[in-house]
Amino acid sequence: MMIIRIVSLFTLLFAANLTLAQQTAPPGYVSISASADGIGKRYMDREISGVMGWQGASWLERDKREREERTDLLLETLALQPSMVVADIGAGTGYLSRRMAPLVMPGGKIIALDLQPEMVNILQTGVKRSKLSQIEVRLGSVDDIKLPKNSIDMAIMVDVYHELAYPYEVMNSIMQALKPRGRIVLVEYKAEDARVPIKPLHKMSEAQIKREAGIFALDWERTVSTLPWQHVVVFRKRE
Repeated sequence: MMIIRIVSLFTLLFAANLTLAQQTAPPGYVSISASADGIGKRYMDREISGVMGWQGASWLERDKREREERTDLLLETLALQPSMVVADIGAGTGYLSRRMAPLVMPGGKIIALDLQPEMVNILQTGVKRSKLSQIEVRLGSVDDIKLPKNSIDMAIMVDVYHELAYPYEVMNSIMQALKPRGRIVLVEYKAEDARVPIKPLHKMSEAQIKREAGIFALDWERTVSTLPWQHVVVFRKRE
């Protein structure tokens, strides 16, 4: 009986370690001929798109954005609460950061990260103009959000994830920064809807988003599709 119990315990431990390895092992990148909007690099059967440069900052602040994308519905979906710490990854001009900031007060803050120094300068200018002291602006890197372990309640990427040159590494760094039971929110233009006026490589299907998030210790919580152009896919970090 003792031998059977030892073997059973070994089997359980081996299975647990195998599952963990499957969740954390990077799928790898494949070099291909770049398409017009891509970088010549595939990840999990998806070509990674090029990054929208800081020169396109005015598009992020366009007057029609609220009507076209219904940011008000996105904010309702996030259900932000006072004292929350939220990382806005690929924050761009800070369009969303400025709208989230009042909702985490008192006691919370928004960490607005971007990897383009020029965009960070634009972001800082906008934050100073808004006088929202609860927004902390940071320069990130292509493969690491560079935040302390267990330091954020939520990470959100709005039309950003599909542009990450190192999606596995960035997601891995987010997982480290998330508190237990923290959330990752991926907002992407709907690849399933041909009417959404965005280039195909800058869209993602819900299935692909779930597939790529599924290699991490994340549980899918819900998908909200009430926004006109985007779906909001919410995951929670597994304990």
